[in-house]
Amino acid sequence: MKLADKIAKVVEEIVASNFKVKIVPQITIPEEQFGDFTSNVAMQIAGKLQKKPYEIAESIANSLQNLGYEASVAGPGFVNIRVQDEELIDSLVNQPDRQLEGQSWVVEYSCPNYFKELHAGHLYQTLFGDVIARLIERAGADVHRVTFGADVGLSAARAIWGILQFLGGEYPEKLAEIPVEERTKFIASRYVDGAKADSVDNDEKAQKEIAEINKRIYEMHASGDTESAFARVYFECRGWCKDYFLRLYEMLKVDEFEKYYPESSTERRGKETVRANLPNVFKESDGAIVFEGEQFGLHTRVFINSAGLPTYEAKDIGLILIEKDDFAFDRRVLVTGNEQAEYMKVVWRAIDQIEPGVEAQMTHLTNGIIRFGDGKKMSSRLGNVTSAVDVVNTVRELVGDSGDKDRDEKIALGALKYEFMKYRLGGDIAFDPQESVSLQGNSGPYLQYALVRARSILSKSEMRAKPTKLDSSERSLARALVQFEEKIQEATRDYQPHVLCTYLYDLAGIFNKFYEVSRVVGDEREAQRLYLVESYSNTLYEGLKLLGIEAPEKM
Repeated sequence: MKLADKIAKVVEEIVASNFKVKIVPQITIPEEQFGDFTSNVAMQIAGKLQKKPYEIAESIANSLQNLGYEASVAGPGFVNIRVQDEELIDSLVNQPDRQLEGQSWVVEYSCPNYFKELHAGHLYQTLFGDVIARLIERAGADVHRVTFGADVGLSAARAIWGILQFLGGEYPEKLAEIPVEERTKFIASRYVDGAKADSVDNDEKAQKEIAEINKRIYEMHASGDTESAFARVYFECRGWCKDYFLRLYEMLKVDEFEKYYPESSTERRGKETVRANLPNVFKESDGAIVFEGEQFGLHTRVFINSAGLPTYEAKDIGLILIEKDDFAFDRRVLVTGNEQAEYMKVVWRAIDQIEPGVEAQMTHLTNGIIRFGDGKKMSSRLGNVTSAVDVVNTVRELVGDSGDKDRDEKIALGALKYEFMKYRLGGDIAFDPQESVSLQGNSGPYLQYALVRARSILSKSEMRAKPTKLDSSERSLARALVQFEEKIQEATRDYQPHVLCTYLYDLAGIFNKFYEVSRVVGDEREAQRLYLVESYSNTLYEGLKLLGIEAPEKM
């Protein structure tokens, strides 16, 4: 049990005994000079008791003092509580709160489209989703990491059109002429060719060809064709895309996905489900099938177009149903960009009409735009996208080459991951590569260095002894350390890794102050202080690990 929970339980029992009121008291952590914990429980129950909050708080504080706590009343009725050193020390061992034990969670993120490069937004979502999955897993849930990408539809058709134009027709054997290292850029460029051709008003020939290719791709999947020249071009290039995803995920050192759902594996289920729920859920409109969202304060969206092809909406319906079959999830968390927020509301409300209650099991997390030097929003359609690999390589170049490749890579990935995670989810992110690699300030390398430094101190002596009493600097460090589980729980509950980042950064600052005034090795309290340094090192290590960050042996 976290120390904060223990204090809450003590206060709850005092209120029940003194006032015959059952309430879960609010416990917060004040600035250090006010104590270790504070509660406004007196103000929570004052109205019910028809008493002044200050009088109630005094009664609670007296009872706490009788139990051995230091307690005082502040302001209109806040109860400030300071625990005994021994109780603080006993709480230094991190014990994960397994409140999600036995639950099945699906965390869906990254979601790259085949036939496109992953851009900076995908990079953010990949790293963010990886951290969210780690946090949920630590809370005891059985986590299923999945990703969902478009391998059918207009994005695929545009890319295949561009590829066929480049090859001069359906000549799969010509693909062998494209060097392995150029395949990703080749496909991305061909997609841009197709997207431009499909957006030019007077290029009716290209538009008709792309529309026909779109139908052929669906028909190819429906018939199981893998041998025709057209199918061989398609599947060879789709395979290149999957290989590219896998290489990037390996480069980023994120946990493996359990399932890769291409849209071709969900579109049939989605289309059949939409048609099966006519006219109760979906309606026919000008040859298409739509969901009229206005009745729910939303908007109307097309789920099957007038050509009889499923849209993204129908494929998402199919995906959710398949995930439900595969994992029987208790909760599903989806990570996408902000631009999909209103779209997803319609899709989820539609499926809730088919599977009542499923909408309440799902959480949609969205990020803002990733902006770089010019402040422009990137677009893969226009070809001015900042690719995920480009971002990684930029950070690598700033880290430089020390001659120790493993060290340099850990610092680069630590810088990249922390720079993204330290921002609150939802707003735009101004990514500053130079700032991300700095050893000064709120950065991944700064925290990696903090861990390396702590390990260096520990390596100088094997003496360890659990303290019984703490001086002021020792207590400040111990007080910060026991907040770790509270911050982890907050970050997990609110899906906000930045809470953990802020905590680790503040913790490192508190340790630096401790180390400035408290000699460790060679001091008469060496063993006790090394015990605290080890607890600090373990906490920092575990926090960074949850962020997917490893520290090198030396900086």
